[in-house]
Amino acid sequence: MEVIKINSYQRPIRVLVVDDHTLFRSGLKMLLEKEEDIVVTGDASSAEEALEYFNNSTLDLVLMDIGLPGMDGLEATRKIKEREPEAKVLVLTMYDDEPYLLKALEAGASGYLLKETASDELVSAIRRAMDGEMIVHPYLVKVLVKEVLGDNKEGRGESSGSDSLTEREKEILKYISLGYTNQELADHLVVSVKTIEKHKANIMEKLNLDRRYQLVNYAIKHGLVSLNEITE
Repeated sequence: MEVIKINSYQRPIRVLVVDDHTLFRSGLKMLLEKEEDIVVTGDASSAEEALEYFNNSTLDLVLMDIGLPGMDGLEATRKIKEREPEAKVLVLTMYDDEPYLLKALEAGASGYLLKETASDELVSAIRRAMDGEMIVHPYLVKVLVKEVLGDNKEGRGESSGSDSLTEREKEILKYISLGYTNQELADHLVVSVKTIEKHKANIMEKLNLDRRYQLVNYAIKHGLVSLNEITE
């Protein structure tokens, strides 16, 4: 079944830039403000400052650095997703290490990009993330492949009863792997968020998994979604 992308914005995308380097923040703001459909509503030099923005403003997407003073960007991502599940977080960092990528996806990030990413690719990534796609820097796709092939099995626990998923659960798992939020998925399938949450809990229990990136690995490994669909 063809996946229909959800266009989740009908107005300029409201972006918050979080990085502890003033010049880098300024450069990103200048770049993004050239786009008609993107507006930078603010910038922050720390995770705490970024979280404060959510107390006073409604944001669509956060460009999040990892190496921040005090609370790091991964913990900030987790807190933002807990507070505002519909908000997208794109990690933009210099770290190209596997643990950071997996922890970012586990925290709920919609993507993981390196600071070497070209300007036009970053702008495209923001729009695609808002449309429900998961964005991963091409260099790091091999990390996901490694996970799928089972080279890193620590913390993974797929059960032998994985074939017990219903067709509906497989469909929902596919959309989860593509980065859909519970609300977006509920809207698309015309059901309640509680129904989606119940299905998701059942899926995780049947597969004996407890992390989002593990669900993505499972979906790829069992042909429910392809790496091209996730990272294209």
